[in-house]
Amino acid sequence: MNFAIIDVETTGGKFNEEGITEVAIHKFDGQNVIDSFVSLINPEREIQPFVVNLTGINSKMLKNAPKFYEVAKRIIEITDDCVMVAHNSSFDYRVVRNEFSRLGYQFEIPTLCTVELSKILLPDLESYSLGKLCRTIGIPMSDRHRANGDALATVKLFQVLLQKDKDKLIVKSTIKIGNQRDLSGKLLSILDTLPVQSGLFYFHRFNGDILYIGKGKNIQKVVNQVFLRTSNRNRSLLKEMNSVTFELTGSELIANIKFEEEVSTHKPKHNKSKKTTVHKVAFNHENMILIDKGRNLEEKSVVLIENNDFQGFAYTELSHQFNNLEILKSLINKTNDSMIQNMIIKKYLSGNTVEKIIRF
Repeated sequence: MNFAIIDVETTGGKFNEEGITEVAIHKFDGQNVIDSFVSLINPEREIQPFVVNLTGINSKMLKNAPKFYEVAKRIIEITDDCVMVAHNSSFDYRVVRNEFSRLGYQFEIPTLCTVELSKILLPDLESYSLGKLCRTIGIPMSDRHRANGDALATVKLFQVLLQKDKDKLIVKSTIKIGNQRDLSGKLLSILDTLPVQSGLFYFHRFNGDILYIGKGKNIQKVVNQVFLRTSNRNRSLLKEMNSVTFELTGSELIANIKFEEEVSTHKPKHNKSKKTTVHKVAFNHENMILIDKGRNLEEKSVVLIENNDFQGFAYTELSHQFNNLEILKSLINKTNDSMIQNMIIKKYLSGNTVEKIIRF
């Protein structure tokens, strides 16, 4: 499922009579932005003075900008088969729908709101305004109150929320939206959508419930191996399966850590339960930050160990986010059972290396 992450700036004015002055849409596949559309728009109406002061957009700037009907087709194309994501999505969706309604077109698209998701996944913050929220978790912002600046910040925020979403609220909701298609007999087409990088994969029932979780250095290869198994247990799994989603981890260490956490959290029907004897593990240094490759060339994965205990992991593109312990702690995904994760990390480090270790 793709996401159309959007921000619009408007003229202000009477409710449901606002016009759009600027729009930015970034099509996001869960890992990367795969398409973008950014444009000023001539709203053919007055811009309220307080809006001019807030955004810096004035009527003179918009004189030669396209009118909404001239960009409507492009908006339909880039949002097709997507879930719309916005910070306060009820506003952006309402304004966009109204513009289409004036053209006699019924624009319908499912939505997700990063304000509401942030309140669930990043609880107890003082403010959930986009600017203050991004400042709290170390996301840089430029061109505040301009469509593209706010939309790009929302993309980064949504990536953090996807990582924080241990209960898979986002994935489950998007699967329910698209669960009408029959995937039986389409295993090859499913494989074509899967990456060849390291990470986790999830087999889902039609309602989004997780049936099975797996991991591997090459997700596509491992899923193909699951498809080829002929046991009765596996036939039962494939019969129940409706869709497959995945999550890149970049680092094999993160894949190992996250796999144990995900299986423990979701208890998938088709994952065999293992009895693990847990021993207390001490690291060579009680306070460490392990830095390794991320999910793309610009990103790093970060594992925090404090007082000889695994605290969690995060992804960051900025060195100040892992050099500032407070920001790092706000970003990390905390663990439910650090003793098991300590064993996983200790075992991994005994036979593998990470890019960098910071001791403090």
